[in-house]
Amino acid sequence: MLEYNEIKPKVVIVFEGEPWEVLDSHVFRKQQRKPVNQTTLRNLITGRTLEHSFHQSDKVHEADVSKKDAKYLYQKGSEIWFCSPDNPKDRFTLPFDVIGKKINFMIPNTVYTARVFNEDHIFSLDMPIKDVYEVKEAPPNIKGNTASGSSKPVILKTGATVLTPFFIEAGDKIVVNIETGEYIERYKDKE
Repeated sequence: MLEYNEIKPKVVIVFEGEPWEVLDSHVFRKQQRKPVNQTTLRNLITGRTLEHSFHQSDKVHEADVSKKDAKYLYQKGSEIWFCSPDNPKDRFTLPFDVIGKKINFMIPNTVYTARVFNEDHIFSLDMPIKDVYEVKEAPPNIKGNTASGSSKPVILKTGATVLTPFFIEAGDKIVVNIETGEYIERYKDKE
């Protein structure tokens, strides 16, 4: 059990039966009253945020959040299939709203880290912010017009479409920001 003043940023608590991450907290005393911890919470399942005041008499449970490896297999319609990396027969699906737009950048047979609540409910999938992808299709280069900073759409091997500079061609490797879906730079192999 956590006391009202132990509810601090980056702590995950059980509030209203669901896991909430504390984004911000501020303990203060208003005039002659008892101290209050004003917090901003984010629901780890729905993504909803809210502000809540915890009073001196309030206590909450710290959420049982763990991590689990999940190997991405494929997507069929709205079902996204995974398996345990060490046991391919242990298959499970995750709903699209858990993964969201990240599905466009997921590579089959890659192991990702899933965050689990109460040992059975996966509520998010951790992916790197930036990753390297190979360009599958790119329209031909157009000479000139490089000073205006124009871009062209290319298709990655994962099927995602990303706007890149004109010099990017099919077969090139590029670094993409997964959260925004934006091109960062051309990947340079370390020699």
